[in-house]
Amino acid sequence: MEKKPFDEDNYTHNIHKDNERSLDRRGFMKTMVGAAGLFAVSTLPWGALAAKELLGLKNKSYVKKEIADVKSLMVGQSVEFSYPSDHESALLIRLSDNEYKAYQNACTHLKCPVFWSSEDEHMVCPCHHGVFDPKTGIPTAGPPRRPLPEVVVTIEGNTIYAIGVKRYET
Repeated sequence: MEKKPFDEDNYTHNIHKDNERSLDRRGFMKTMVGAAGLFAVSTLPWGALAAKELLGLKNKSYVKKEIADVKSLMVGQSVEFSYPSDHESALLIRLSDNEYKAYQNACTHLKCPVFWSSEDEHMVCPCHHGVFDPKTGIPTAGPPRRPLPEVVVTIEGNTIYAIGVKRYET
């Protein structure tokens, strides 16, 4: 009878560990599939909340917020403000005597801030040279592909107010 130089139950032949065969390839794959399934199931509540928020955007009500005085904003000038919350920046531009446009000023490419260039008469994102049309919010150059969300403004007396946000359609 031939003598074997090592124990058949030892994979590495130089380390003697108990339970070495307890996690083989099949066991490892079962563990990974189970972990992926658990992760997928755990994200369902967040997906439901996101869907509820997105489906309710058309019916969302916004507070009326004072932005600026008509006399303080000359044609070709802009003013930054926060709307609809204090953490969301927006930009109001006076395009002509009676035309005011406001947009959320986070670029739709990578959320960099958008600035008004009065010399070139367009909104520009300095991060990747994105350019937006001030009358429509539609991108005219650079990597952004979606328009800026428009902030709805109204004028009462000599005061400009923000009253809502028009979301773009996907």
